[in-house]
Amino acid sequence: MDSFWALLLLGLSGLSVIEGSGQGQGSKIVATCTAVALCVVITLRRRAPERMLLLATAAGVAQLVFDVGPNVWDFAMLVIIYTVASGHTRWASRYALIAGFLAPVLTAFRWPDPPEYSSTGKSIAGIVFLTVPFILAWVLGDSVRTRRAYWAQLEERATRLEKEREQQAQIAVTAERARIARELHDVVAHNVSVMVVQADGAAYVLDGSPDQAKQALETISSTGRQALAEMRRLLGVLRTDDSGEGGEYVPQPDVEQIGDLVEQVRGAGLPVDFKVEGAPRPLPSGVELTAYRIVQEALTNTRKHGGPDVGASVRLTYFDDGLGLLVEDDGRGAQHELYEAGGADGMGHGLIGMRERVGMVGGTLDAGPRPGGGFRISVLLPIRSGR
Repeated sequence: MDSFWALLLLGLSGLSVIEGSGQGQGSKIVATCTAVALCVVITLRRRAPERMLLLATAAGVAQLVFDVGPNVWDFAMLVIIYTVASGHTRWASRYALIAGFLAPVLTAFRWPDPPEYSSTGKSIAGIVFLTVPFILAWVLGDSVRTRRAYWAQLEERATRLEKEREQQAQIAVTAERARIARELHDVVAHNVSVMVVQADGAAYVLDGSPDQAKQALETISSTGRQALAEMRRLLGVLRTDDSGEGGEYVPQPDVEQIGDLVEQVRGAGLPVDFKVEGAPRPLPSGVELTAYRIVQEALTNTRKHGGPDVGASVRLTYFDDGLGLLVEDDGRGAQHELYEAGGADGMGHGLIGMRERVGMVGGTLDAGPRPGGGFRISVLLPIRSGR
């Protein structure tokens, strides 16, 4: 595009040189060289703005020395002033501003008006009139530079915030996985302990009571399958101890303790309607722990985000092949960022933990606002037997 405008300017300059207008006592050869130089300035102004500024200065000095009056090719001076003012080289920008002030003054002294038409007032007015285009070109270029710098800062800030948001989300996921690993480690350790006790008992009664030994072996088989299933879910999750010391392992909560949790929440001032549907039966330890933690986190979120006078309901449903959880409230709900993609912006860490827990046992989770207001969390936890 710059080359196109340079060719157009070269064509207009050629017509001026052929007509001989504006050359004063200068030769056509000098005028032609000056026009070509300023057209080169237009062509290469983006690739080498500082060098083209110096080339334009040399062309202007040549016009003054060889008496080649102002002409159409001098428009390139306005363009190069704009270009360097919009760049990041400060000395070139200041140089262009000073040259913009000096060029009209030098022009007025080199080619003054005839005495019969000149006066001090007219000379000053002429200088001011010629100065305005140069100053406007510089101001426009400097404003473009400022705007570019502003948008570059915004883009850099957005990129930095995006990286920080991803890092925060990854940190939250990693921390939650470590916590889940610790809890599942307790479950697996319990199952292995049961297997050891049953194995010792079977060895003790193997000769005297074969029936009891057989029952112990069946218990070992069942418990081993369950422990193996928990270990498969645990695969890929690293257990880390933040304190650097081994903690004391305590029994983890199960589905039966959800009623106690609901009573505790009620005592804290949150009305909760709790119902159990279907026939209760023993579940894998990991499923029971996940169900308890999901209800606990959901009720905690209700108290944090539901607002005043909020009520909640908890439905625990036993299916043939799974356990269903439905936790709803009639509060004001949560912000969109807290549940979209599991709170990927680093704010919804509670929902990140829920999704991690549900994924560990192969279940599904659906969280979002209710049609009538409030928030709703629906979870389905499959009951699998280890193989």
